[in-house]
Amino acid sequence: MRYAIVIEKAASNYSAYVPDLPGCVATGLTVEETETLIREAIEFHLEGLRADSLPIPQPSSQVEYVDISA
Repeated sequence: MRYAIVIEKAASNYSAYVPDLPGCVATGLTVEETETLIREAIEFHLEGLRADSLPIPQPSSQVEYVDISA
């Protein structure tokens, strides 16, 4: 499966979330650390859903960029 993630810059760190997995979040000091931690969070989140016999949400979010002239 391939889930879209969003990484945002905060005041002193980075945070990430997964639009298709509500509640699945991670924070790190760098983008690279945050990417690693959100991967682990996704795996942990899916393990929890399986353990509770809940359905695994299929990835459905799309990521696009929009160019604008400044």
